[in-house]
Amino acid sequence: MLRQILLSKLHRATVKECDLNYNGSIKIDEELLEASGMREFEKVDVFNISNGARFSTYIIKGERGSGMVGINGAAARLAQVNDQVIVVSYGMLDEQEMSTHKPRIVVLGADNKIDSIL
Repeated sequence: MLRQILLSKLHRATVKECDLNYNGSIKIDEELLEASGMREFEKVDVFNISNGARFSTYIIKGERGSGMVGINGAAARLAQVNDQVIVVSYGMLDEQEMSTHKPRIVVLGADNKIDSIL
């Protein structure tokens, strides 16, 4: 049996832009993607700490080193610049994989710089 398990999380990212007129997605700095193990076009859930909104979307790469976390398309109605969000990705693991799996948690600080990786 496969179970859906947390693979990675960007914790307390700050939204830097919202673009209602973009087709959709969340734009994330390529460095943050590498640190978390997330991939471009991967489905993610986004939890807005600032207002309680929750939504699913897919990732597009943001400029490396920019600290970019941008909410695009219809989801831009669910966030504002400077909101704090959590971005999570999941995967399907079997019992054997689950026994050794540890999610990668990337804790962010000011300007979306990496404070720690747990």
